[in-house]
Amino acid sequence: MSPLERRLPDEPREWLNRAHSNLIRARQREAGVYIEDLCFDAQQAAEKAVKALLVAHKVEFPYVHDLAHLVSLLEGSGVVIPEAIRRAEELTPYAVLGRYPSILRPLTEHDRERALEIAEAVVRWVEEKL
Repeated sequence: MSPLERRLPDEPREWLNRAHSNLIRARQREAGVYIEDLCFDAQQAAEKAVKALLVAHKVEFPYVHDLAHLVSLLEGSGVVIPEAIRRAEELTPYAVLGRYPSILRPLTEHDRERALEIAEAVVRWVEEKL
């Protein structure tokens, strides 16, 4: 497998490439990997995809993990946000809390599947918008 062509950080495609990289990792279910870590990658995929669209619309954004805030910045720039994309805010707790012991309840395979479903929907939507 050849490495991805790296682009400048002000190019939406670089952000989307990073989102795809996180999605690939989130889909891999291997022994010894915490579900919380896979949900983190799903959250990161959605976050980086939203940031790709923010970059495309030339909207400055803070480096935060709050997907509701990032989506509201998109909306403020005139992008119509479908309800399915608003569900991305469900992934926000996985950005920080899920990476540390005992902060979240142990996550289940159902949680991972839901996180993947949301992240994949966000990435597809952003691809259609770019």
